[in-house]
Amino acid sequence: MKRCIRLCALVVLSSQLSFTQHIAKYAGEFLSLGVGGRALALGGSYVALAQDGFACYWNPAALARIDYPEIVLMHEERFAGLINYDFGSVSIPVGKENSIGIGVLRLGVDNIADTRLAGIDVNGNPIPPDQYENAVRLDYSKITYFTAADWAFYFTYAQRSKENFSYGVNVKVIYHSIASESALGIGFDAGILYSPRERWWIGVNAQDITTTLVAWSTGTNELISPTIKIGTAYFLDFLKGTFAPTVDCDVRFENRRTASVASLGPISFDPHVGLEYDYKHAIAIRVGYSDVKQLTLGAGLHLRKLDIDYAFARFGEENSLGDTHRISLRLLLQEERFSRR
Repeated sequence: MKRCIRLCALVVLSSQLSFTQHIAKYAGEFLSLGVGGRALALGGSYVALAQDGFACYWNPAALARIDYPEIVLMHEERFAGLINYDFGSVSIPVGKENSIGIGVLRLGVDNIADTRLAGIDVNGNPIPPDQYENAVRLDYSKITYFTAADWAFYFTYAQRSKENFSYGVNVKVIYHSIASESALGIGFDAGILYSPRERWWIGVNAQDITTTLVAWSTGTNELISPTIKIGTAYFLDFLKGTFAPTVDCDVRFENRRTASVASLGPISFDPHVGLEYDYKHAIAIRVGYSDVKQLTLGAGLHLRKLDIDYAFARFGEENSLGDTHRISLRLLLQEERFSRR
């Protein structure tokens, strides 16, 4: 099973290098996986709920809601640990209304075996890579290993222009690597966050708003089409705690008629829903339903300067692809000398 998943990952990544010109429908798919234990436990419904360092991914405008510098980290292992998924960011409030942040996202398959130079024929002689199908065994001393990884670097600026309205932008640098080949792209995100009335928030994040060009060292060019994430969240006090129902929808323009929940011509719609109950800002429980028709669960623990969040998801029919556990930490420098002034 592990060999099969590694092979599939290699084939998918290698296919990106096969054409000189390519407008890829799923070129930026790794950017849609979501970050943060709290958000992922809510099925990825976080555009209007974000109020932490993970906002540079979900909605740059929401970064204006932080009042102290903070560091957030997330780690996830998928498919029995074959794929590692990590995110981290540092966010700082500046002055009375502004915030800045830097975030790094990585999705990688490590230690992929390259056997192209390790083939041996029936006479014990090495086989050239172009005749690898004639190999009868491998010379394990000639097997090398490489990594296939996708990176995204976020540089975020947010400003709160009114008490109930903020906006923000990302400059996003994308880097892909597979063996000796690599690709580079620069994209832009723009978001707004608005509260039409107390305890009700609406958020919009236009990702890759100008369409992001990713250029490979092989000469291949890929385009990442825009995605508009729209969401709303409401806070309701009840049972000595706070309920927060939240609903999001991803709107794409890639003609995903068979790979989306709903579509209208080339426009597709993928909803997310979540519900959080936070008891006295001490402990939280969460449930969600993601755009890939997946039930998610999670919990959070609030300490004085540290939040610990956990999310659980199950992939494949009858758990054929294993359980996925996501852990994230949020560390706040919650001291008066660091507070927003």
